[in-house]
Amino acid sequence: MPRRKLRRSVSVKRQPMLWVAIAAIAALTATRQGAARAEESLAVVYTMSNASSGNRILAFHRAPNGTLTAAGSFATGGLGTGGALGNQGGLTLSGNDRWLLAVNAASNDLSLFATDDDGLRLVDKAPSGGTQPMSVTIHRDLVYVLNAGSDNVSGFRLRPHGKLAPLVGSTRPLSGSGTGPAQVQFRPDGRVLVVTEKATNLIVTYAVDEDGRLGPPQPQASQGATPFGFAFGHRRQLFVSEAFGGAPDSSAMSSYRVSADGTLHLVSPSVPTHQTAACWVVVTENGRFAYTSNTGSGSISGYEIDNDGELTWPDRRHRHRQRADRSRVVRERTLSLRPELRHPQYRRLQNSSERPAAAGRAHRWAAGRRQRTRRSLGNLRD
Repeated sequence: MPRRKLRRSVSVKRQPMLWVAIAAIAALTATRQGAARAEESLAVVYTMSNASSGNRILAFHRAPNGTLTAAGSFATGGLGTGGALGNQGGLTLSGNDRWLLAVNAASNDLSLFATDDDGLRLVDKAPSGGTQPMSVTIHRDLVYVLNAGSDNVSGFRLRPHGKLAPLVGSTRPLSGSGTGPAQVQFRPDGRVLVVTEKATNLIVTYAVDEDGRLGPPQPQASQGATPFGFAFGHRRQLFVSEAFGGAPDSSAMSSYRVSADGTLHLVSPSVPTHQTAACWVVVTENGRFAYTSNTGSGSISGYEIDNDGELTWPDRRHRHRQRADRSRVVRERTLSLRPELRHPQYRRLQNSSERPAAAGRAHRWAAGRRQRTRRSLGNLRD
């Protein structure tokens, strides 16, 4: 029976229940096969141990109801750090689901697996082009790995027979040193590479040329502090979680449009989760919903996405809060345009039978106020 392979996974020893939950979300939302293959009874979810004694890929079968069942583990041939990486994208699948790539942060290399019905088969392992590889991304046969220890990205070509060939001249720096990067990923068309830097509050983009090499880094300020994980939606939309340094109940998500030259255009600025330490992000295949895991709260927050990439809260409580905010803005604008509404007698009597008279007095008061304002402006001009 063919099985679907899913691309959301990372080392998460500190929050075991949270990684199972986000893996289930990814399984429900991030598959590319669509409705035509909905009859398949099992999918496969991958994560990794990041163990210092030997990194391993952990596989799980996911049933249609979201239940996860262990389906084996597979050695990467490299070493993990034994702790949390603070990343997203430590594992990634190729677009055709044929290859799985995994970082080995302690041994500074990258593992390549072939996927088949019997599980995973290690076919290659290559130096990452730097130290402490944190995240990896692939577009067709072009692979880039993010190295946190050396603050750089480095490229490879994935050969058809399953070999990683370093791409000469592909290594590029991040914005500086000690940047604390979290994730690297291609824009879906492969023309732009994006990196988030937690320590600098920057999002770094690179234009990708025809031979797969990168232009110079373009550091751009994140809308919110501690940009962490991200995912692309439709129409070049980018959704980035913001952990705000782990401050309680302060996390958020922002959305951007990414131009072909790598320029970020803000759409939704720091829409709050009201939770702590937002990390991983996933967008549903139809591009209508985004989810982020809140590591500090042990929770998941969801957003609706409109056609322009604007984020809104989907649940009733948050919708009510947004409507209240909009009502407040509308009221302030109305009061500025209709000063008679500020007249205390008008407000006090507006629901009584004396409202017409009160309104008349308020309108006369407002007219006098406008006339006095015009006189004052005339005196200033003189």
